Amino acid sequence: MTESQAMLRGAEGGVTLAVRALPGAKKKTAVLGVYCEGEKARLKIAVRAPAVEGQANSALIEFLADKFGLPKRYVELVSGELSRSKVFLIRGVSLGRAEVLIKEWIS
Repeated sequence: MTESQAMLRGAEGGVTLAVRALPGAKKKTAVLGVYCEGEKARLKIAVRAPAVEGQANSALIEFLADKFGLPKRYVELVSGELSRSKVFLIRGVSLGRAEVLIKEWIS
């Protein structure tokens, strides 16, 4: 199983993406690479917004929507609201397309 296969799963109408958030980053929100290996792999994203009152979650939704070229309403946090480890449902993107994009972001 590749890292992208571990962090991405096909879902009805889109994909789920496992993310490791690093809130309160000094610079802009950005993909930093991959957190962990194997089945526990997650896309590591530094988030400029603080982890206060859902600000980091909102910033992640906006960031992922922009990266995938989708409206924000297509990105939904499905688990990890209060955790750094999160899972997002991203509608309107195929598993194959998501894998290509993520490989571009982490290379």
